[in-house]
Amino acid sequence: MANVLLEFKASAADSEPQNRPVLIVGQLANLQQINWTQVKGKLQPVVTKEIWQAALASLNPNPTDSCPLYLSFAAVAALPSRVSRHNSPSSAHFLTRLVRTCLPTGNNRCIVMVCERSDVFASACAIARAFPLFTRRSASSRRTEKKHVTVEFVTVGQDNGPLEVSTLECLASAADGVRLAARIVDTPCSEMNTDDFLEEIKAVGNELSITPTIIRGEELKQKGFGGIYGVGKAAQHPPALAVLSHTPSGATQTIAWVGKGIVYDTGGLSIKGKTTMPGMKRDCGGAAAILGAFKAAVKQGFKDNLHAVFCLAENSVGPTATRPDDIHTLYSGKTVEINNTDAEGRLVLSDGVVYANKDLSADIILDMATLTGAQSLQGISTGKYHAAVMTNSEQWEAACVRAGRSSGDLAHPLVYCPELHFSEFTSAVADMKNSVADRENAQSSCAGLFIGSHLGFDWPGIWVHVDIASPVHAGERATGFGVAMLLSLFGQASEDPLLNSVSPLGAATAKTAPEDQMERDCKRRRLV
Repeated sequence: MANVLLEFKASAADSEPQNRPVLIVGQLANLQQINWTQVKGKLQPVVTKEIWQAALASLNPNPTDSCPLYLSFAAVAALPSRVSRHNSPSSAHFLTRLVRTCLPTGNNRCIVMVCERSDVFASACAIARAFPLFTRRSASSRRTEKKHVTVEFVTVGQDNGPLEVSTLECLASAADGVRLAARIVDTPCSEMNTDDFLEEIKAVGNELSITPTIIRGEELKQKGFGGIYGVGKAAQHPPALAVLSHTPSGATQTIAWVGKGIVYDTGGLSIKGKTTMPGMKRDCGGAAAILGAFKAAVKQGFKDNLHAVFCLAENSVGPTATRPDDIHTLYSGKTVEINNTDAEGRLVLSDGVVYANKDLSADIILDMATLTGAQSLQGISTGKYHAAVMTNSEQWEAACVRAGRSSGDLAHPLVYCPELHFSEFTSAVADMKNSVADRENAQSSCAGLFIGSHLGFDWPGIWVHVDIASPVHAGERATGFGVAMLLSLFGQASEDPLLNSVSPLGAATAKTAPEDQMERDCKRRRLV
């Protein structure tokens, strides 16, 4: 899968399955709506209309099903016929699995995706997840030729015409962002330390003609970033705060995405065990998702100020490592007594969100992180497929859930109740501790509240915390989770029509009274 070139086209050229193996996939009701003339060019002469109709009749998805059409060269697969309200109508997770298991092998293959136009974006991102880029298998390194997979969409229902060129470009950008994030998360720390991650940031910056701001090593300490510096100071490669900034003319607000980029998490002196440490290369999943989403958002045209803030560190063990009982002063000026060095993500993110507020004057701050244990806490809170969302805004809580449904990156709210939960961090000698007193009292919520406390619970802006600890991976592979969700959630600020259409925000501003024309013109792109 690593050497696959993924292309989205309005129409893939006709070809016999022996020459270009094909998978046709969609909900059974959608597959039954398309005409034989729309798919026969991919199947004839070895698959006749009668064989096609018999295959559709044999499908009985529970929740999915598939049927070969001709040897190992052609197949049809059915997604679940219906989904619950907490799933995506696109059945994105099932689509990724079907593509991985049912797509025939070959160097030049075709996927025909049959869906409604409203599911095109989520379906494209789901297909992209099936083709990870990172591998160190020796057989793969010997292959020099690229494999091609062409994805053609056949839309059914309302507005069922061919996809526009702009839509295909948006799908390609989103898929590229998903695969970029997944590649970074899949890469081990020996090849993706803080230096390497900075090179990835610089590469995206070069492509977008943006020069990143970078604060590293001792400079972090001097400028008061006690959280990032304290977590990463024992590592061979120094910690860093990096920022990519997109500041177009005419912007009406400032948005900051803050990503946790712990390139490896040993747990520090509160060290993890032999069964919980493997997989901690994925602790940079939040920063990786923000990098992929930022690249796609800017390429598609983002109309407001957008800053991507990366909090990079390796939580390592060494003579200079932070000790339990140490007290750090974070960028907010608040002091934190360390009672668990394995609760490090909230420390670096607290510095990041305060920087977004103080230095970038952000109106909306979203932090994304693999925060509360990829195998345990967050998986218990919202399961393996849903991100956990906490925010100081009820409107944005609902918007995150809707963005998850429209993008395939599912989300579900956490309890937001600082007056009940923040006392878990009470310290006798500092403003707070960094880990809770009672581990059975809404741990995932408390972890998010720690970050929000450094902004202040009375901060007037919008703050959103997204914990992606479980959905950042499926099995042993990264998913690129978070890229599609961010593109959808902030789609109203994009110039791209497709991202506008999948955004859950902004509809209210369209109903502004005509007499408020000047104010409407000023705020027409505001997300809140």
